[in-house]
Amino acid sequence: MLGIVKKMFGDFNEKEIKRIRKIVDKVNSFEAEIQVLSDEQLKAKTVEFRERLEKGETLDDLLPEAFAVVRESSKRVLGKRHYDVQLIGGIILHEGKIPEMRTGEGKTLVGTLPVYLNALKGEGVHVVTVNDYLAQRDSAEMGQIYEFLGMTVGVNLHDLSSEEKREAYNCDITYGTNNEYGFDYLRDNMVLYKEQMVQRPLYYAVIDEVDSILVDEARTPLIISGQAAKSTDMYYAADRFVSRLKEEEDYTIDIKVRAVALTDAGVAKAERAFGVDNMFDHQNVQLNHHIQQALKAHAIMRLDVDYVVNDGEIVIVDEFTGRLMTGRRYSDGLHQAIEAKEGLEVQNESMTLATITFQNYFRMYRKLAGMTGTAKTEEEEFKKIYGLDVITVPTNRPMIREDISDVVYKSVKGKFNAVVQEIIERHKKKQPVLVGTVSIENSEVLSELLKRKGVPHKVLNAKYHAEEADIISQAGQPGAVTIATNMAGRGTDIVLGEGVDEAGGLHIIGTERHESRRIDNQLRGRAGRQGDPGSSQFYLSLEDELMRRFGAENIMAVMNKMGMEEDQPIESRLVSRAIEGAQKRVEGNNFDLRKVVLQYDDVMNQQRNIIYKQRLEILVSENIREIVEGMIHSSIDRLVKAHCPQDQIPEEWELDAVADYANNLLSDNALTDKSLWGKEPDELVEYIEGLIKAKYDEREEMIGEENMREFEKVVVLRAVDSKWMDHIDAMDQLRQGIHLRAYGGTDPLREYQFEGFEMFHEMVENIQEEVVKYIMKAHVESNLERQAVAEGQAVDPKADAAGKKPVVRKESDRIGRNDPCPCGSGKKFKQCHGVDKK
Repeated sequence: MLGIVKKMFGDFNEKEIKRIRKIVDKVNSFEAEIQVLSDEQLKAKTVEFRERLEKGETLDDLLPEAFAVVRESSKRVLGKRHYDVQLIGGIILHEGKIPEMRTGEGKTLVGTLPVYLNALKGEGVHVVTVNDYLAQRDSAEMGQIYEFLGMTVGVNLHDLSSEEKREAYNCDITYGTNNEYGFDYLRDNMVLYKEQMVQRPLYYAVIDEVDSILVDEARTPLIISGQAAKSTDMYYAADRFVSRLKEEEDYTIDIKVRAVALTDAGVAKAERAFGVDNMFDHQNVQLNHHIQQALKAHAIMRLDVDYVVNDGEIVIVDEFTGRLMTGRRYSDGLHQAIEAKEGLEVQNESMTLATITFQNYFRMYRKLAGMTGTAKTEEEEFKKIYGLDVITVPTNRPMIREDISDVVYKSVKGKFNAVVQEIIERHKKKQPVLVGTVSIENSEVLSELLKRKGVPHKVLNAKYHAEEADIISQAGQPGAVTIATNMAGRGTDIVLGEGVDEAGGLHIIGTERHESRRIDNQLRGRAGRQGDPGSSQFYLSLEDELMRRFGAENIMAVMNKMGMEEDQPIESRLVSRAIEGAQKRVEGNNFDLRKVVLQYDDVMNQQRNIIYKQRLEILVSENIREIVEGMIHSSIDRLVKAHCPQDQIPEEWELDAVADYANNLLSDNALTDKSLWGKEPDELVEYIEGLIKAKYDEREEMIGEENMREFEKVVVLRAVDSKWMDHIDAMDQLRQGIHLRAYGGTDPLREYQFEGFEMFHEMVENIQEEVVKYIMKAHVESNLERQAVAEGQAVDPKADAAGKKPVVRKESDRIGRNDPCPCGSGKKFKQCHGVDKK
């Protein structure tokens, strides 16, 4: 079937390479013309290209000449001239695709071509690497080309200050790790002043080792969490206080909109009970919030109607179907308030302040590309998730590595003994050997066996990137024996030492098959670079995890029947094919899992995009009164619709509840149900809005326009950040329990999408209600300092191979000493107001 398809349509890869070779010919046609230019003339090409872009030419128009300029610059600065296959790779990257290029083909140099070309636009190109060492190494080496051509190069490392990061991002080209780019994006959407943001809009990213970042780490979210969990004591204190209050005297209930509010008497009692001067001072936001939620838990939420207590947990009851909504939690601290009411242990609120997956972060770039030696096996995933085509680039020289059939032993002990013996034999004839292990534990077991035999060797565990890169580069020296976990030293070429060719080149030994063929191919790819000789072989045992998962029992039975010993191997292409088939099945399962994770995360991603977009609008706008007035309108409109529905006669409307709400905001009792009588619902909204806006104008005149503009931002940012943080927690809780809905015959994903939308809508309403309340009631004089909801920590998503807990890095929302002062003076913070603001 495949043959027929190829005959009808031709091979896509071959067609693409044939098309791209024509562009390469154009690049080559410029070589003679570019070669004769002086250094100054060559450097001047950057200015010329930018001027041509301004006059209407496109990057595609400039590509042949620009690539020729980069090639010539590289030759002069680094002594390296790009091969034609490297030009092919560069064109594929520029087109927003993935070139699969074998190890040793010079991918780092390939990246310079599209990076320079796209940096001409001046919008910032990001080069993404897997660790800080590679970011620093590549920026230092390849940066020489860019700087020679008059471009600026920055490196984004995790220990830089905000000012240093901003400087790095403002360069034409920025190198950094996937983690750091993602964390900076999240932090930028938590800042309190626009001047604190470090990133520019995401334009073009070139990802080195794209399979590692977009596939292996795709299910790992980046998380910025709070430095300390909120204390649960306040829930109990608020619950004790509220339980002593009396309805009507201390608080009023509005069942229609499921709202509750303290009366003036209730507010006075709260101020006395908690020892505060003013409940509506902004520093008492948390106290006010806890009391409100405790009131709601007592006055509105009913046991065995809205929720049940099940095994010491509060489980929500669906108001329409009556079924238990396992995994769902009330947001905004209400769940904890109900737990306190029922005398249960109050669960700590999550302090996740921001989170995003790499999948959704990198899909935000306007153009994305990446390179690796192993992408074809994940081609479907790259296409479906990221819209990236994979094109295999021919090698510069023919690949002559010999890939020997796998050998299978009965036991792990038999396998390792055979590996050690093989190492000894090859070591004797001065052939270098690189042994790949799937875990640090296995590398240490093998190291101990080699020590007993007196074989000198080096062990790499993917912990110390700089030292490992140096060691791995020496792994091709005569007689060298190197044991490495799969990721150790990735990104560093192994150059063969003198006389190694005659000994057979570098020999690769794999001690276990990985569940992904791609990881096995990466290990094999360490040998046979640029036409070098080399060989590879995998040693397996029936006790290996992959073998046990896929039918090792049958092979074990045959070996036992034949009376084979643990050190007798089976060597067969049939076994290798069976293992590859098993790997394909696992890869398919893993892809499906990642696809499901993305479908769920897409729900959160849509919400995150809305919140971040609106939050940015608040930061950059000089005046957000219009936004606040929109919130006032929405709140009043909801109130009137709840109490004055169109399908009821006016005599049945609850105008007294509408009047109470308005009076509470206006801080007087001027409105009565009689003064509202006779108006249509839209007239009611307009009338009440007019009164509130008039009070708004009074407050603005009293405190001054400038103060009011800042006060609005203080209130809105606080409301958005606190409600969004609680919403992240609620969505996470929902996600964890939603799979149980499948037992009820419903689709968990659809339920998650539907309920997630409802929860988001509810959160937006909560934001509006809080903003309106504080804008109208809070005392302004002492509230003009923007405050972070909580200080955050960036949680490193990578636990090391030993299975340790993720590393937690402290991040600070404080203004850096060298950051611009938020007062707008243009001076550095240390030279202006000079005291850190949290």
